[in-house]
Amino acid sequence: MRQTAAMAEADRTWMVDTLLALLQTPSPAGRTDAVMQLIGNIFDDFGVPFSLTRRGALTAELPGESATTDRALVVHADTIGCMVRRLKDNGRLEVIPVGTFSARFAAGARVRIFSDDPEEFITGTVMPLKASGHAFGDEIDLQPTDWEHVEVRVDRKVSSREDLVRLGLQIGDFVAFIASPELTADGYIVSRHLDGKAGVAVALALAKNFAENKVVLPHRTMVMITITEEVGHGASHGLPADVAELVSVDNAVCAPGQHSIEDGVTIPMADLHGPFDYHLTRKLCRLAEEQGIPCVRDVFRFYRSDAAAAIEAGAGTRAALVGFGLDGSHGWERTHLDSLQAVYCLLHTWLQTPLTFAKWDAKPSGQLRDFPSSEQPAPSERWVPLARGEYEGPGEASPGSVWPPSEGPQV
Repeated sequence: MRQTAAMAEADRTWMVDTLLALLQTPSPAGRTDAVMQLIGNIFDDFGVPFSLTRRGALTAELPGESATTDRALVVHADTIGCMVRRLKDNGRLEVIPVGTFSARFAAGARVRIFSDDPEEFITGTVMPLKASGHAFGDEIDLQPTDWEHVEVRVDRKVSSREDLVRLGLQIGDFVAFIASPELTADGYIVSRHLDGKAGVAVALALAKNFAENKVVLPHRTMVMITITEEVGHGASHGLPADVAELVSVDNAVCAPGQHSIEDGVTIPMADLHGPFDYHLTRKLCRLAEEQGIPCVRDVFRFYRSDAAAAIEAGAGTRAALVGFGLDGSHGWERTHLDSLQAVYCLLHTWLQTPLTFAKWDAKPSGQLRDFPSSEQPAPSERWVPLARGEYEGPGEASPGSVWPPSEGPQV
């Protein structure tokens, strides 16, 4: 095993600075225009061409030797958040979650409330309905912790629904959680919304490195920044038909019962929607081992990513997931710079390798004789004999007739 070369200090610093800028740009799923402007400006800075889909997802291209776009690196810039469901008579806001997360992680959060005026926002705090121990005593510990038992206290002089209307607030306004990122002396980053802005920072750092060093990859590669991953359909549109390998970068669940690590890279074998591609996942594991990158495997039970959205939408690509370790996902999240660096180094290596099966993967379909079955061997079952004697396989089949027929009414 040879030791991997770590990121250059300048690249690592740039990645962290970029991550902090992303974290402090609100982008709940459904209201992501501001963060996509930021990301687009970054691509412009180092000269990587990109375009936007009709709905606002960004697709950039890294140059490669192939005639087609054979690879996709997919990350998501949208985050969890809330939406106003009701203007309450007490001058507060009832909200519903955007994305899946518990109200117990919302309670106490500082938020920005966005009206239809893109230039304005109002701050507030998500509060339990019974918030003061001096008023409610032990009742504050006995009330439920679901979304029906929290409300947003608005930082304006309001005490009625009419006051909220005069402020310009309406049903459907977005509520974004203030990230409040911290970088600790030990290299941890603690913040809301590391899922998935840490992945975006890694992808941007890769694009910057390849662009500045004028690297031409073996295969043309799309860097795709999606905007609705948290609500389940991020990479369901915008992916070219000729993509043969897709790697989604997202958080790896660090929790009791899981194997993901905070100081390395995690390769999930499966998530809620089934196994990832057998060959591509194991290629990534081999590359990590060869490069000396700390790497573990894991299986996620309550998890989906852009890879699932792409496959469900009909993408005919191998798909895998690469994860940076994340503790406390969709709450107060924490990762480590070593994990982001490990993800960067693994993807930097993968993007400079040929496709997993260069000849076979070059086309969307082919003949059985060319399919790389030998790379995934499995023992054959013995056929159960239907008569006396032993049989290793089925008997001779009757040749039957050719179908479809060349003549007759069936034609």
